[in-house]
Parts: sequence; structure tokens; C-alpha cells
Amino acid sequence: MVDPDASAPGTAADPDDGLAWTTTGSELDYTCPGFDVRRDDVVLPDGTETDFHYVDEPPAVVVLPFTDDGDVVVIEEWRQAVGRVNRGLPAGTAEPDDEDLDAVARRELREETGHEAASVRHLFSAEPANGLLDSVHHYYLARGCTASAEQELDFNESIRVDTIDYDDLLAAALDGELRDGRTVLALTRYELAARWERS
Repeated sequence: MVDPDASAPGTAADPDDGLAWTTTGSELDYTCPGFDVRRDDVVLPDGTETDFHYVDEPPAVVVLPFTDDGDVVVIEEWRQAVGRVNRGLPAGTAEPDDEDLDAVARRELREETGHEAASVRHLFSAEPANGLLDSVHHYYLARGCTASAEQELDFNESIRVDTIDYDDLLAAALDGELRDGRTVLALTRYELAARWERS
């Protein structure tokens, strides 16, 4: 299994930090396909004993896939939690026996879009909402993506595939039309990295 924190430096807790909580026990309260809800028994810095619930998820990949023409392969997927179709980037979670996140990125791109990449490169890792869940998202840049396979969707995935001009996708993120947080983060971080490299 891949280490979900392998490329997320600074994740180890410092027990001497005055803000650190002490975990005295941990149990799963609820489990379902995709995630668990975990309850930790904790002692706060002032000695208060309480519990803390959070979503426990496996590591995930998010892929920013470019075609040779410079377009981005995107997906449109029904999102039940917000009750609408969401436009965003292909993404998915690692399985327990996955050893290589690069391979997970290639697999999720292929399964969700039917595209295969000539190359993939890790861009960065982020904790999307670490006040509520423990997941780490590993972002990948995929180049030379071509439609060369069939989609292999999970039973609960409803996905349509499209390509869009990169600048149009970036504009949609900047004007608020694009609501998917993972996609907005991928685009803005990619833009900032490109600007940093040019300076």
C-alpha cells in the first residue's frame, strides 16, 4: 500500500507542541464504500478528555491531463451531495494493494476517461479539508493524453468525458463557474508553478 503521506512533508505530529492533542483510543463508528467515519478519544492540551469524529479516507490522485493539442481532458459527473452535474478533473482513490501512485494516476485517468497518458508527473500533495477528514490528495500532470481505451466506471459513477481549451478552463475557475475544489486547486497551483519557473 502506498504511504498516503509519502510526499506530504511536515505531517508528523510533534508531541512537544503545546497545541498537540493526545489520542488515547480510536474506533470506526461507521463504514461504507469509499470512506469510514472514525472516532478518536483525545486529551486536549488543557487536560479535557473528549472525542473527535472525522472521515477516514484512503489516499487519492487528481490528474490534470493535457492532450497533444494543449486541451484538458475533463469529466462531467453527477454529484449527489450537491445535487448537480460537476465539471472537473479525473480523480480516484488508491486501493489497499496499490504500491505506486503514478500507476494509480494512469489507471484513474484511463478508467474515468478512456484516455492514456504518454507521461505522468507528480505535481504536489494537499490535505483538502483536514478539519473534517484525513485524506491526502496527490496531484499529477499527465501529458500526451489520447483516447485509446474504454471507460471502466464503478457502479456508482455517472461520467461524461469532454476536452476543453486550457485557458477556457482556467477562466471558468477564476470567474466562479467551475466549482470543483480539486480542479480549482490543480489549475491555480499549476499556474503559480509556471509563473514561478518563469521568474
